[in-house]
Amino acid sequence: MRPYRDLKIGSVIQEELGKILIKDFEFAGAFVTIVGVEVSPDLLQARIKMSVIPENLDLPVFRALEERKREFQHKLLKKMNIRPMPHIKFEIEKQENKEFEIEN
Repeated sequence: MRPYRDLKIGSVIQEELGKILIKDFEFAGAFVTIVGVEVSPDLLQARIKMSVIPENLDLPVFRALEERKREFQHKLLKKMNIRPMPHIKFEIEKQENKEFEIEN
């Protein structure tokens, strides 16, 4: 297997899942983005890293994503048409409070 295949599949999963989330899913009062996707070398697992703003809504968003995980996986399979389709696992990334300085 070529070493870049898992990276390519990860980027396609990120793009297609982002479209699915925008089209079919609404997060009440939360801004949700896919930060990254890591696919295992054997292509059986995909870790979807999500960012949720505001952070106090990350647990309800995570639960909602987990409840519909099979639906997302089915839609991804139809879009991507790969075998085996990696099993997706959602993870919420915590934001670090960073201060930015503007230099003049």
